[in-house]
Amino acid sequence: MSTSVIAADVVYGLTAGRAWSLVGAALGLFGVVYGLLALTRRRSGVVAVASGVAGAAVGVLVVLMAKGGPGTGYGIVGGYVSLVVGVAAAVLGGLAMRRGARVAAPRAE
Repeated sequence: MSTSVIAADVVYGLTAGRAWSLVGAALGLFGVVYGLLALTRRRSGVVAVASGVAGAAVGVLVVLMAKGGPGTGYGIVGGYVSLVVGVAAAVLGGLAMRRGARVAAPRAE
């Protein structure tokens, strides 16, 4: 007699955790795009920093609230993705702000 194990913990639909991790990843991705534009077109990177920090914060909250690992529907993988993308957006925005401050600063002669 053989016994088969059915994985009842695997969830395939869009859950609240997955939806929040998608929101965080979208905020981070927006920040990355805006940060790259700020670097190339000499714009302020404040928007990139703000959206990156928001995306990273959402990612941290999703990871902290998850009660299971990947495949359980809590969005932990997306939480880690939004955390990484949000930090990247904040760094790009910070670089753009630093470049803008360096260009705008008067030089001592």
